[in-house]
This record gives sequence, C-alpha cells and structure tokens, in this order.
Amino acid sequence: MNALVCVKPGEFSFREKVLDKPLPNHVLLKIRRIGICGTDLHAFEGTQPYFSYPRILGHELSGDICDWTGTAPPVVSGGRATFIPYFNCGTCIACRNGKPNCCTTLNVCGVHSDGGMVEYLQVPADKLVPSDLSYEELALTEPLAIGAHGIRRAQVQPGEFVLIVGAGPIGLGVMEFARLAGGQVIAMDVNEDRLLFCKENLQVPYTVNAKSPDAMTTIRDITNGDMPTVVIDATGNLQAIEKGFEYLSHAGRYVLVGLQRERIGVIHPEFHKREATLMSSRNATREDFQTVISAMRSGLINPMNYITHRVSFDQLATKFPTFLDPTQKVIKAMAFLD
Repeated sequence: MNALVCVKPGEFSFREKVLDKPLPNHVLLKIRRIGICGTDLHAFEGTQPYFSYPRILGHELSGDICDWTGTAPPVVSGGRATFIPYFNCGTCIACRNGKPNCCTTLNVCGVHSDGGMVEYLQVPADKLVPSDLSYEELALTEPLAIGAHGIRRAQVQPGEFVLIVGAGPIGLGVMEFARLAGGQVIAMDVNEDRLLFCKENLQVPYTVNAKSPDAMTTIRDITNGDMPTVVIDATGNLQAIEKGFEYLSHAGRYVLVGLQRERIGVIHPEFHKREATLMSSRNATREDFQTVISAMRSGLINPMNYITHRVSFDQLATKFPTFLDPTQKVIKAMAFLD
C-alpha cells in the first residue's frame, strides 16, 4: 500500500509499505479522510515536541471497517468509523484513575508511532468509534474532542466570560464547546481573518486582536471590569501563554490546551493574589468523542464550517507546504482517499 512518510522536517516521500501482520484485538480500517492538524504541521516544520523521524503522520482519521481480529467483531464490516488515537497502557496511575488521555507511557498515533497517512491502518479494537456520520465529520471528531475536553477541564458555567486565545482549529473547537456550556466567548488572535471567521461562522460575540495596544482595555470593558473567569490558551506560543496570565480574573481558571517546548514564566505575586488555578488539558477521552458526535448529530455544531481546503491523498505531499502559508487562509485541510 502507499504511505506518505515525513522523512525529516520539510520533506515528505511516498513509499510502498507492506500491510502489517494482523494484531490481536485490532480493527483494519480503509482510510477515507485525513484531517491535517497542528501536530502534523509542527512535525513538518520540525517544532513538534516528543517527535522523531522518519514518521508517518496523521491521527484525525475516518474510514471503513474492513476486518478485525479477536473474539467478536466490534461492528459490521463495511461500517464507518473513526478511532481514539491515544494508545494507553491501562495499568499506570492515570489509567487506573480514569484518565487514559494522559497515560504515563501514552503512544499517540502519528506522533510516537506511525499514523494514518496510509491506505490501510490497524487500530486497537477498544479505541474504535463507529458511527453513521459522514467521513468528514468523523475525521473532525478528534480535534473537536480536544476542545470538548478543555471545556470539561475548565468546568465552564453558564454566563461566565471565557477568553480563548488562538483561533486555529483547536481553538475554534474550544469556542464551540464553551458556547454550548453557556459561556460568553471572547476570541483572541493576531490574525484578523481568523477573528472574522469566528464572527461569521461561529457567531462568537466578542473578538480581540492580541496585537492591539487596547487589547487589555477591550477585554476589561467586555467583562464589565471583572476580566474573564476562564482563560484558555490554544496557541502553544510561549509569549501568548505568558501573556494569558494577565487576562485572568481573580479566582479564575487558566487552562493550557496548546503545547510548547519551553519553560513558562509567571509573576508569582500576580498569580498568587488571584488565588488562580492553572491546569493543562491533554488530548481527550471516549466521553469527549461521544459528546462531539452527539453535538454534530443534533446539529449543535456544524463541522463543515472548518474545512477550507481539500486535497487528494496523491497530491498531499505537494500541497502540504501551502497549508503553512498564512495567505492561503487555511482553517482545516482535509485529504481524501476515494
């Protein structure tokens, strides 16, 4: 089968790959859609933590169930599915406490092991998420689940102001679930096109350009002087993360969904006097996947809003560098194998 390998930063190569020998309790998926995420883009740039080369990227996936191994089939062959791409040990302290998304030896498909930029992929049967949703919707379930998980971590309450920094695909998903939780969403980014996207496609009521010298004043005015009780970073940018502490209200919660490689600096007296809570939000759980699927099925979220670029799998290596070009205004690129 054909596989697209990221050989090193900035270089893709199509290679012939032998289909792996069937593994116990695994499902074979014929891949139909591959969502391109920030992890893939960072890996191509050479800025992704926890990464080594060569690597087959891709973990926002959907496909058809072709075969399975084990005592019983998870669903009827031929059905559509996505899967939870975080492979956990099941025995560590995180797994024992119901947090497989932050397993101590977590293996993320497409990051720590080869992913879904292939024609066929074996996945553990217990990670399968079958559904009758479209291939595009299923491929978008994972990034949206990250947003749902971040909001669940933040415990957003109806009526409170939620500042979400970063209007990329993950940030947009966070905004969607903040809205569904009843939060008053404030979107912040440095890109006016993305802020306009938030207004026009997600009906976000408040947007703030982080480059504006009046950003702090604007946020204070929106929140009637209180500042947001929840701040969520979805940039993974060190400067943005550190700046985010300044936007937090007293007794507020700051959730880091974005990931970067360096130490975070904070003025301790400013953080301390707020009696603020700082937490990270990593990946998602099956509960979050089901929350997303339910929201899509009921029409509370229209995932098709996110897809701005489509490309065939055989053209992906050629087109991939353009997804990093700001002038292309990419929100979510989707590769298809039909």
